[in-house]
This record gives sequence, C-alpha cells and structure tokens, in this order.
Amino acid sequence: MPGWEVYAILAVLLLLVFFLYLMVRRTVTGFKEGIKESQRK
Repeated sequence: MPGWEVYAILAVLLLLVFFLYLMVRRTVTGFKEGIKESQRK
C-alpha cells in the first residue's frame, strides 16, 4: 500500500508535465505566428 508521499510525488510530476506542455504549446503557436508574419512581408 503506497503512502501519501508517493501520491505527492505523482501530483508534482503531473503539475510539471502540465506546465511544460503549456509552455511548449505557447512557444509553438508563437513560432508559427512569427513564420506567418515573416511570410506576409
């Protein structure tokens, strides 16, 4: 039977993955927008 420590570590890992996903998605969308802007000129 896992203790609460295991669940705490899992929760922290999930939060880290979630933040990383958000940052990567924002970076990719910004990158695509930059490409579109450079193509317009």
